[in-house]
Amino acid sequence: MRLDKYLKVSRLIKRRTVANEACDGGRVMINDRVARASAEVKQGDVITISFGNKEVKVEVLDVQETVKKDEAKELFRYL
Repeated sequence: MRLDKYLKVSRLIKRRTVANEACDGGRVMINDRVARASAEVKQGDVITISFGNKEVKVEVLDVQETVKKDEAKELFRYL
């Protein structure tokens, strides 16, 4: 699954366009490498997102096309 879509489905970022802009700005990394919006996300990847002076680091537990709001937290775990 594309990185921008995963960020939206997992609700780490609310909108896909915002996720796209974060990737283009170099604020999203997969396994300590700056990632583009089109990068493939798979189980076991570590995603790091920089929000201003705060950093969020999560491990991908599952990849699904669609998921209900209350089940979105099961797609990743915070590190």
